[in-house]
Order: sequence, then structure tokens, then C-alpha cells
Amino acid sequence: MIQINLLPHREIKRKAQQQQFAVSAGIIFAVGLLTIWGVHYMINEKIEFQRERNQYLNNHIAILDKQIEEIREIKNQTQELLARKGVVETLQGNRSEVVHLLDQLVRLLPDGVYLKSIKQEDRTINLSGFAQSNAWVSTLMRNLESSPWLESPALIEIKAVTVNSMRQNEFNLNIKLKPVADSNGEFAVAGSNIL
Repeated sequence: MIQINLLPHREIKRKAQQQQFAVSAGIIFAVGLLTIWGVHYMINEKIEFQRERNQYLNNHIAILDKQIEEIREIKNQTQELLARKGVVETLQGNRSEVVHLLDQLVRLLPDGVYLKSIKQEDRTINLSGFAQSNAWVSTLMRNLESSPWLESPALIEIKAVTVNSMRQNEFNLNIKLKPVADSNGEFAVAGSNIL
């Protein structure tokens, strides 16, 4: 006897294939989701690790910046202290300079010359005063030139004026304090071994 299958076998096969396809697609989708989640998790872990490293570096950079600032402050304080030390050493070395200068001026001033002001700026000294004649101003300049403490007298101005009903010559001149090297090779004022 011949058997005839009247059941819709093509539909059953199609349904079986669709089910198999759906199961395969579901498995592939699940594996894809797991893969994406795994990759995303790994990337997030790496990002978080890098953020922690960046934070660690930023914290240490802030600490180093603070230390650098402290070093700068220490350097500035050191420079200020060195500058103060230099001023003190200069004052210490030149404390007798004014005494010698005034002593030299008293000794070198001719009889007919009178000073009205003495001004010092660095190593330059400005003298202004009155003289009975131009010859006395010339004598004063020669005396200043021969001094072991002073050098380079330069006449700025001389003019005739009347003071207390007497004709005088008012003068203005500059001189310089003479530097000489001491045994250490540093400059000191000339004649510092005097006194």
C-alpha cells in the first residue's frame, strides 16, 4: 500500500527552520551583547584606571608646584639676605670714608675758598662754594688732584657774584672718590690704611 502524507510537511520544515533561525539569531544576539558588554566593561576599566593615574599625577604635580614655589621663596629670601649682606659690607667698608673725605677737604681747602654745600652721589662728590678769585679755585682743583682719596676734579661752573657787598666767584665742581684694589682684589677706598 502506498502511503501518502497529507500533512503540510513544507510548512513544518519552514517552521522548524524559522525556529532554528530564531534560536541561532537569539544565541548570536546574546553572544553579541555579551561581547559588546565585555568590551565596554574593559574600556571603562581602562578609562577608570587612566583617570586614577591622572588624578595621582595631578596630586603629585600640585605637591611639586608647591615645593617649587617654596624653593622660589627661599631663593628670593636668599637674594634679599645677600643684598642686605652686601649693603652691610659696603657700609662696614666705607664707614670711615666720610671722615676721610671731610678731613681731606679741610686740609686741601685754600684760605680764600669757602664751601656752601657738599653732596655725594655714589662715588661722585659735588662741591659748591665761593672763592675770592679764580686762582683760588684753580689751587683747590690742584690740591684735590694730588689727594690720595680724590681724583678727577671737574669744574662745572664759575661765575662772579656779590656776597655781603664783596665781589666773589661762585663755583661748582665735581670730584670722585678714588677706588684702589686691596690684597683680595676687591676695590676699597684709597688711603684706607691711613688712620
